[in-house]
Amino acid sequence: MGDRARPVILTHVGGPTVLIELGGWRLLTDPTFDPAGGHYAFGWGTSSDKVVGPALSSTELPDLDAVLLSHDHHGDNLDRAGRALLPAVPTVLTTRSGARRLALQGVRGLRAGERTVLRVADRAPLEVTATAARHGPPLSRPIAGAVVGFLLRCDGTTVWVTGDTVLHGALRRFARDLRVDVLVVHVGGVQFGLTGPVRYTLTGSRAMELVGLALPKVAVPVHYEGWSHFVDGPAGLAAAIADAPADVRDRVRRLPIGTPIKL
Repeated sequence: MGDRARPVILTHVGGPTVLIELGGWRLLTDPTFDPAGGHYAFGWGTSSDKVVGPALSSTELPDLDAVLLSHDHHGDNLDRAGRALLPAVPTVLTTRSGARRLALQGVRGLRAGERTVLRVADRAPLEVTATAARHGPPLSRPIAGAVVGFLLRCDGTTVWVTGDTVLHGALRRFARDLRVDVLVVHVGGVQFGLTGPVRYTLTGSRAMELVGLALPKVAVPVHYEGWSHFVDGPAGLAAAIADAPADVRDRVRRLPIGTPIKL
């Protein structure tokens, strides 16, 4: 971290679910708290099985200020137990279409590039900007649906959560122009037999390419374990990290599941 940057504490609950503590704010990404064993349909004949449960239950979380929900329509990003958590959270930030579907008090829908500021009396404001994400190949949005990432800025510290995305032009340009302390990057290389070789999220190697573009102080990969549709899972990520240039590899930190880590 730079001299002005505040510490960031991350607790990887499992899958895409991360508790982010920054400047007194407590934020939760993509709540997934169902136990292992469920089968989830994603639409258009695609589906996946949850094979690992969360490290923490939703009742073990501290009081939350906001949920950062990259998208609401896939069960590996918002499951039944995660959905039940939302009404108790003061603010839920998600896509415009997701906000309409959720229809909750406190939900705010954002398009890529739009920003909002969270304020409370006892801490620095938290600026949240929705970032571009594409959950599949070109022209896949009508099938995969809208997704956003989140760029967080608070008192000199910047955290970027990519959301589920592949590497595409807008993401490359954004990463090149960004100065970020902590990058939380969704990986897994999602693939379905029905759609052949098409990928719906970053593989390990593409994630390392993104890290090389953004050059964060710390890069934390998430959402690469616990589900059957992660074709490029822990082994693929480990191989990609090992093959990455030293300047990229040295920035990557894989977090233990369920343990708060100060970065």
